[in-house]
Amino acid sequence: MTRPATSDPTQDPVGHTLPERLAALLHVVRVLLGHGRRLVETVPQRAANVEFAALAAVCGTYTLPTILARFQRGILRAMALERYLLSRAEKGREIGFVYYKDPRERTQAKPAAEPPEGPPPSEQAAGEVPGERAAPGQDEKASEPGRDERAGTPGRPAFDPDDLRIPTPEELDAEVRRRPFGRTILAICMDLAVIPSFCTGPFWNQIFDTLQNYGGSFTTLFKMREYRETSFQKERDKKPDTWDFEWKFPPPEAVRQLLGYMIGEPPTLDPPGPRLATAPP
Repeated sequence: MTRPATSDPTQDPVGHTLPERLAALLHVVRVLLGHGRRLVETVPQRAANVEFAALAAVCGTYTLPTILARFQRGILRAMALERYLLSRAEKGREIGFVYYKDPRERTQAKPAAEPPEGPPPSEQAAGEVPGERAAPGQDEKASEPGRDERAGTPGRPAFDPDDLRIPTPEELDAEVRRRPFGRTILAICMDLAVIPSFCTGPFWNQIFDTLQNYGGSFTTLFKMREYRETSFQKERDKKPDTWDFEWKFPPPEAVRQLLGYMIGEPPTLDPPGPRLATAPP
């Protein structure tokens, strides 16, 4: 049975009103989590459809086991972040803004920092400290092309098919406490193939705000997308009889044909009339 992609972001499981910013972030996490679960359920059956090229390009490969491994990792990371946010919700603790400014990115206005909340900074995780600027760390460097994802050292490309380790639940719980929330959302988006053209406008705006306000790097997001598209094109070039489909700029109709929905709207269970590819992935 498919779990709902969204739920009321203003209520926790016991019916308490959530702090405003925490509720907004929890809503984003739950939409991404529902999207990931839906991908795992439907992608194996749709990999032969012509529209699958659009999703494969975002993942950087046609190889289905590799794609599914990334989906699983994204789901587990989203679950870990949801657990952490709910644990804060039980205590009624709000989350603070975290700003990361990469010199390669366009300078944007920074909202005024709010006064510290909760325990002293020494007891808070990086994602909780209001006004803290998140410096790039080994975990973010590991997500850049040309680095080993596990160790953050130069070597194989990030998200290489041979480098798909899924962290343990304990590692993920520690990770979401250590990282700014925006960097965790960034990692989830890269694993669950979340890009603007797959989302509704309002939901992509929520992703944008989350990355901007909680330490996410747009440079990393778009560099990874470019890297994966290049990798995908190399695979596609080896298949001259491959699918005739404009995978770089799929229209909303093609996205709904593939996913059954745009991310941010309720899923459609059975999109009509899938077209079969002329060659298998």
